[in-house]
Amino acid sequence: MNEEIYSLAEQLGHLLVASKLQITTAESCTGGACAMAITEVPGSSVWFDRGFVTYSNLAKIQMLGVQEATLARFGAVSEETIKEMLTGSIQNSVADFAIAISGVAGPGGGSPDKPVGTVLFGWLKKPGVIQTSQQFFSGDRRQVRTQAVIYALTIANQLLGNAHEIT
Repeated sequence: MNEEIYSLAEQLGHLLVASKLQITTAESCTGGACAMAITEVPGSSVWFDRGFVTYSNLAKIQMLGVQEATLARFGAVSEETIKEMLTGSIQNSVADFAIAISGVAGPGGGSPDKPVGTVLFGWLKKPGVIQTSQQFFSGDRRQVRTQAVIYALTIANQLLGNAHEIT
């Protein structure tokens, strides 16, 4: 495992334990890589509840309650979908904090509006404060996915480390 990712996951665990919170993940383009990084940390069962790998639109609908109309209108890689993924992951878990990721890792699947490397992120802390971000990463599929996990964990750490910003 990438040492930077492990370090970020370990830091996240410390912040969650200190805050007495649990986390859930809802992942599409990263295919569970964020959850895998988290569960590499010994003792993560105390602060990691579950991960949802909702790679297909049907999985997003069935597992997270993402609305079919949202996917049809905005697509899987959209702020609207990310918000519904976050809400669904919190509603279908006992977690207090959620990370959601959906993007175009490539090499195909991109469009002029959402080129390969486009990744949408979201973070939610109960009772419902949501932050989202859109990033554009370069490189091959593996590099895009790695950068996405690093970014998701980095921002989660920042948000939990500065709890006043997301309360």
